[in-house]
Amino acid sequence: MGRAIADYHKNGKASRLRVFSPMFDEDEIPVTTLFRSLDDMPAIEREALQLAHGRILDVGAGAGCHSLALQGMGKDVTAIDISPLAVPTMHERGVKDVREQDFFALDGQYDTILMLMNGIGIVGTLSRMPAFFMQVERLLAPGGQLLCDSSDICYIFEDEDGFIDLTGIDGYYGEVTYQMQYKGVKGEPFPWLFIDMETLTEQARRHGFKVELIARGPHYDYLVRVIRL
Repeated sequence: MGRAIADYHKNGKASRLRVFSPMFDEDEIPVTTLFRSLDDMPAIEREALQLAHGRILDVGAGAGCHSLALQGMGKDVTAIDISPLAVPTMHERGVKDVREQDFFALDGQYDTILMLMNGIGIVGTLSRMPAFFMQVERLLAPGGQLLCDSSDICYIFEDEDGFIDLTGIDGYYGEVTYQMQYKGVKGEPFPWLFIDMETLTEQARRHGFKVELIARGPHYDYLVRVIRL
């Protein structure tokens, strides 16, 4: 993804960013969506950006579209990403505070942690939820909030009669394995988590947090605020 981001920034175009998973047919991510402006973002993302306050951490910032929108609102934002190609691209695009950083190894305190475009997917599996909430606990300032969106992908298992059959699935149905390819470079497979709101609410409660629904989108997606109990 980082190579695709760097190419698009440099040349104004990019080749196909292909996505593979054992659970789905081959797909692709339109690289242009990683560079969209505030006006082109879905309503859920625009609402999250409006709700973000104080010192903001933009996790998995990619090409920096959310960080740039926040800066345009006059807000204080730090963008992090693990890609050594995405980070300099964000610098060149004007993101003021951007770091090549793994969320789980980050130090500091923030009033808002922002994880959009299913950014909570970096957790990978439900078994990593304890580690995730421990890190959120460390990073959130008193009175702080986590704003994140995700999708309930149970609809994938819906049959012709509208019945959702999850029998035979090994583990939680929202745990997906992805692999990306850009031009001749194919990355290593990685786990990604789509978590339904009920499961997220229960996981948060176990670790001393409360989930508040902010909005629902048109494609089984939702935006929540997560705060300490």
